[in-house]
Amino acid sequence: MTSPTVGPDPDPAVRPYDPARDADALWAGKRAFELGLGEAGDTEKEAAYAGKLTDDYREDWLAWVRRCVETDPGCVLVAVPERSAERGPPLAGYAFLLPERLAFVWDAAVLNELWVAPRNRGTGLADDLFEGVLAHARGQELPLDRLLLDVDAENERARAFYERHGFTGWGELVARDL
Repeated sequence: MTSPTVGPDPDPAVRPYDPARDADALWAGKRAFELGLGEAGDTEKEAAYAGKLTDDYREDWLAWVRRCVETDPGCVLVAVPERSAERGPPLAGYAFLLPERLAFVWDAAVLNELWVAPRNRGTGLADDLFEGVLAHARGQELPLDRLLLDVDAENERARAFYERHGFTGWGELVARDL
């Protein structure tokens, strides 16, 4: 039996995240985002990302997101489709700008995550989410008027998207095991 082709969601509404009604949908998007990061790398990277997505992590992450939007409403945007949930993850996409209170960590606004469901990639939804994030960041009180993010060097699609939106190199992040 062939499953029907799932096309993009028609005109999903981009709006601020509401913890009371969007938590399950945001978590589904977060899971897809994290698992996508793991798939982009090697087997060890994939296992590391998949392994952290426990029930405890879900509770802690959603509580942190709730605290972020309580102190900086609008720092998390969701793209909500008008369709039934059986067509895939409940969100068409989301964007997470770190709240203004964390600006002094990087001395700038930080785009923590931007994810678009595969069925909505190439539709302009990422541009809509990004424009919402950019507008919100412009309203934050920042030490430097900059928007930073970390993008995987191997994620060519994401790198091209951010370059198209004017991002250029700004240092490098490195990591090591503890």
